[in-house]
Amino acid sequence: MGRFRYSVSIMPREGILDPQGRAVEAALPQLGAESVSGVRVGRRVELSVDSSHEAQARALVERLAAEILANPLVEGWQIDLLEGGA
Repeated sequence: MGRFRYSVSIMPREGILDPQGRAVEAALPQLGAESVSGVRVGRRVELSVDSSHEAQARALVERLAAEILANPLVEGWQIDLLEGGA
């Protein structure tokens, strides 16, 4: 049995209103960062899964992302296997 460590990055889908991203972008000129644009704010979840196979562990993380970590109607996600897993 191995332990697999993942990060799940969750972001608003393209074309979906991102009020946090807009608020951050509006504040940037006050910090001298006028050249920065297209700010989007999301979240990152890290978790470990005990499993004999990485494919099974990843499938579980995919299910969790779709059912509880993200809202599939307005958010997309990316799953990455972290170093030091297994």
